[in-house]
Amino acid sequence: MKITILTLFPEMFVPLKESIIGRAADSGKLQIDIVNIRDYSQDRHSKCDDYPFGGGAGMVMMPQPIASAIEAADPRHTAHRIYMSPKGQKFTQQKVFELVEKPEILLLCGHYEGVDQRVIDMFIDEEISIGDYVLTGGELPAMVVCDAVARYVDGVLSQGSLVDESFADGMLEYPQYTRPAVFRGESVPQVLLSGNHQKVAEWRREESLKLTKKLRPDLLQDK
Repeated sequence: MKITILTLFPEMFVPLKESIIGRAADSGKLQIDIVNIRDYSQDRHSKCDDYPFGGGAGMVMMPQPIASAIEAADPRHTAHRIYMSPKGQKFTQQKVFELVEKPEILLLCGHYEGVDQRVIDMFIDEEISIGDYVLTGGELPAMVVCDAVARYVDGVLSQGSLVDESFADGMLEYPQYTRPAVFRGESVPQVLLSGNHQKVAEWRREESLKLTKKLRPDLLQDK
């Protein structure tokens, strides 16, 4: 899979070079291209924002640099283009499953008061929000989408790691334990030490259901 990220602040994406995502990129399982929108500004000072028409606080990202960057990064519109926006559809695990089926995605990071609407109308396929709150820019949301989707790219993680986790079956994941079996007087549940795989599976299912009822009962409404 190829993920292209358009941003005014490419240095913010250094974390994507680390850990599991970084190793996947190094091995060729995943391609992540970071595009600096400023490189496509036709202003001699690389200006990419201006005051909003109609007045109001803040600045708005200008259409020309973004349009030129998108056309250069995705000239034939082979990528599914996403604008990270608080006005977008809420990002869910189901959306992750939808996006991982696309061979290419392009993530546009807004900043300041957002981007000129004409860019969205002309170039963007979908707007996505990671939650009902506002951030200073789309860089952190883009990293969230990139990380969540990349985990499901073939070969990045083992299949077992992807099956037994929160939201994989519509519920929260069960509690996890590791060595030592007793830590500061607290013991690991005995069933996990029993070697009985059926009993372990039953316990995990029960714990998942218990946690989901307590912390996210909304996930059980359709069950």
